[in-house]
Amino acid sequence: MPSSQDPSPDTSTTATRPGDRRDRADGGTRSDGGEPNGVRRISSRAKRSDGGHPTHSDRTLVLHPDSGNGNHAHDVRRLATEHGFSIRETEAAGDAIRFARDAVESGAEFVAAAGGDGTLNEVIEGIRRADGFERVTFGVVPCGTGNNFATNVGIEGIEHAFELFESGERRRIDLGIVEWGGDEPPWATESKEPSEARGEVVESGETGKDSGTRAFLNSCVGGFTAEASDKTSSDLKERLGVVAYVVNTLHVMTEFDGIRMHIDTHGRTEPWSGDAVSVLVGNGRRFPVEGRTQADMEDGQLDVTVVEERPTVDLVGQAAASRLFGRDTEHIDRFKTPAMHLDVLSGEALRFSLDGEMIETAALTIETLEDVVELPVGDAYEPDPDD
Repeated sequence: MPSSQDPSPDTSTTATRPGDRRDRADGGTRSDGGEPNGVRRISSRAKRSDGGHPTHSDRTLVLHPDSGNGNHAHDVRRLATEHGFSIRETEAAGDAIRFARDAVESGAEFVAAAGGDGTLNEVIEGIRRADGFERVTFGVVPCGTGNNFATNVGIEGIEHAFELFESGERRRIDLGIVEWGGDEPPWATESKEPSEARGEVVESGETGKDSGTRAFLNSCVGGFTAEASDKTSSDLKERLGVVAYVVNTLHVMTEFDGIRMHIDTHGRTEPWSGDAVSVLVGNGRRFPVEGRTQADMEDGQLDVTVVEERPTVDLVGQAAASRLFGRDTEHIDRFKTPAMHLDVLSGEALRFSLDGEMIETAALTIETLEDVVELPVGDAYEPDPDD
């Protein structure tokens, strides 16, 4: 997985709220009748002889044709063409990042992702690298196995997604940002006090691992859940769906030893230190898996779940996953925070899954960018799921 060393987007400008008019710095007009940044738009409805649309359309859809069961590509192409999208199809990891970034830099105002969690992650990362959140709407077309993020924002299927692109309510949601291999943030460094519980810490700049910054929409998980996600093959996902992930979670859990960690949180008095088998950080989703998984995506907070010890599980399938995270026990610690810094105290690298995209590091910082991603949502989306 390619990593990004690009800086996080500047979010100092006040984000517009749903329904607000997004004014441009130049007033939205040019004397030459063109668009800002010198990009002159050609109608997205102007079809080419091959039934496609100009690559400089102000609507671009990035399609992973083999995601999920692979049966969606024809329908997505047809609907995208009918709705005025230029289509770019991925062939390898990283293509969706490049396509999304190119689209934004070419003047696109709507960039959609058709695929699973990994495709959504790459497209949102491409928009981030192009610093496009102030001027671009992000669209989700669910074509993966689980489609958890799409479900959480109320998108019920492929046709429903395109309907929402035209008439759905648009909301601005938070985005998670992970940075690894760099210095700790000042709020984490200043809050530290030497303690026996903390132990010897290998700082993130000393791990010898690559540095980088990466966005995530749904979740960032580390520990045995990340290992299980990485070991769940596409073939197994196609045959067993969500159960494939559960099966691998249970298998990896029996082999995974707890790792000593220290977590500093922005604005929280007490840090967290101890042995954990998993850390689950949600932006679009929250844990447990039992019941509704949607997190509050507009509160500027991360939903953090730390599994302190390996629970004893004697069930199988989805019931086992619910038993793991489905209720509070002495092994589960939950809290909310706008930002956190995690150190693996031994200095060994731990694997983290960002919407299915893997990184490996001994220390990382996770923060939220509040209300930066504009996207169409369905009626089932709850701006305040706890209300």
